[in-house]
Amino acid sequence: MSIRILPSNLVNQIAAGEVVERPASVIKELVENSLDAGATIIEVKLVDGGKSLITVSDNGKGMSPEELDLAVERHATSKLPDDNLFNINFLGFRGEALPSIASVARLSIISRADGADNAWKIEVNGGVKSKPMPAAHSKGTRIEVRDLFYATPARLKFLKSGSSETAQCIDILQRIALANPNVAFYLYDGDKKKLALPACSGDLFDARLERLSDVMGREFAENSILINAEREYIKINGYISLPTLNKANSLSQFLFVNNRPVRDKLLLGAIRGAYQDVLASGRYPMCALFFEVEPKYVDVNVHPAKAEVRFYDNALVRGLLVSAIRNGLNLAANRSANILNLEQLAQDKIPDFDTRIPENEYLNSPMPRNYYTNLHPTSFKRQADLPDLEHKFSVKVENVEEFSSNVDVGPLGLAKAQFHDTYIISQNEDSIIIVDQHAAHERIVMEKLKEGLKQGKIATQMLLIPEVVDLSEVEKNRILSAADDLAKLGLVVEEFGNAAVIVREIPALLNNCEVKTLVKDLAQEIAEWGNGFELTEKLHLVCATIACHGSVRAGRRLNIEEMNALLRDMEKTPHSGQCNHGRPTYVELKIADIAKLFDR
Repeated sequence: MSIRILPSNLVNQIAAGEVVERPASVIKELVENSLDAGATIIEVKLVDGGKSLITVSDNGKGMSPEELDLAVERHATSKLPDDNLFNINFLGFRGEALPSIASVARLSIISRADGADNAWKIEVNGGVKSKPMPAAHSKGTRIEVRDLFYATPARLKFLKSGSSETAQCIDILQRIALANPNVAFYLYDGDKKKLALPACSGDLFDARLERLSDVMGREFAENSILINAEREYIKINGYISLPTLNKANSLSQFLFVNNRPVRDKLLLGAIRGAYQDVLASGRYPMCALFFEVEPKYVDVNVHPAKAEVRFYDNALVRGLLVSAIRNGLNLAANRSANILNLEQLAQDKIPDFDTRIPENEYLNSPMPRNYYTNLHPTSFKRQADLPDLEHKFSVKVENVEEFSSNVDVGPLGLAKAQFHDTYIISQNEDSIIIVDQHAAHERIVMEKLKEGLKQGKIATQMLLIPEVVDLSEVEKNRILSAADDLAKLGLVVEEFGNAAVIVREIPALLNNCEVKTLVKDLAQEIAEWGNGFELTEKLHLVCATIACHGSVRAGRRLNIEEMNALLRDMEKTPHSGQCNHGRPTYVELKIADIAKLFDR
């Protein structure tokens, strides 16, 4: 077949395949047009997840009948006044959204320009448009998209259920709303209001934090860190979560470049790298970061969907992002996410201890079944005997004044007791603090190892009797291949026979460490990293493994001096709010919150 020009309707459908993937894609394009038009209130309505009907209404500047007639033509736009693709200051600029939507659905637009006597309406069905006609409408624009993909039935097979498509629409609208806190957004699915985000007042940072709280939850707003950095032609601001507030996936990481929601592998990788030694593998922080880049240094014309961008200098962007996040984490190094839900705890029902609960009534009880099975039958009294309570404490302080006079009390307060040989109970002026002794000491040991590594002098201790560790041939070779780097961390290993290594020195920080278990765990971790890794790039992970094995274990009884010494070390150790795996090292209970439990 000879070369020919494709018919216009086919060209439009090809373009629609790139721009319009699902109802959420339609909402993204139409809402961005509303924002470019200066709208402050945007309302979206769906029927069947947007497959049957999508309506987007705004109070923007509107369009005249001449503009309305041009708006549905391909590559017609008001967004490039100087025809310069390297100076894009609008969300939309390609002029493809409306004609692409109109080629695969039934499109109707009613718009009234500011100061106009009446509104005008235009319809496009399957690429065929009508003449603009007078209509009744208030200032702004209302766009209806009916029967999405009716002109291309094969595309309907790729759409999911109505509820699933609604969820996608909510997600994209939330992302756009985060970048525009001064705009009100509403979304309805049928008669049900699915999303209501009123406009936020105050300065930019306060408004953003309020909108973040609405979208990502109050928990994020209360446990977030402000980021604000600038270098050359790039500014980064926004909020990141404390390491102890994390998720199992990266869906709660929101990135914006010049107020445009993007998903960029470079930026996501930089976030992961910045959290690498304070967050467990497989966990992801929450964040909302806004990049302001001079338009000539970023290309947003990579893909019609505009979800990808290309930076002029990737290294500059990545370096600024990593340093900004690490500086923020260092400033909040001793904070731990306060995610304990005392309100839910207050709603838990307490059983009537005057009444025995028969075994066959366990399933009807408001308390969990194991709550009762763990209690001895004779314990169902109104008040426990005091001698029984004495045995619950591993160590407790009889006279606090004797110790407080000899201890400099810091933010973590003064140790009062050790509970179950695992948790330290301390008290400050307005809180009770519960510390996980192993997690806290693990972070302290790791930071000391990192500091020694930075200075090139980690103290070691020679084993009186060297430890022989039996390994497989493969494991032995892995350990020996990394022997030089392990020696930098104070772990000196040598070959010993065909399938063993001998450990002659260990870091002086390690006390009562199971050397065999440590070496075997390191061999397994090196295997996970693969053959192409540089151990020098993984030393922070090796530090974490060594620290875990060399820390105070859960179940070890501490005296009061040791407990207070641990608290004071925590107060001067960076990132002591979380252990090496990203878990919190302590939980703080405010007296005011505890009082609510007792209706005080």
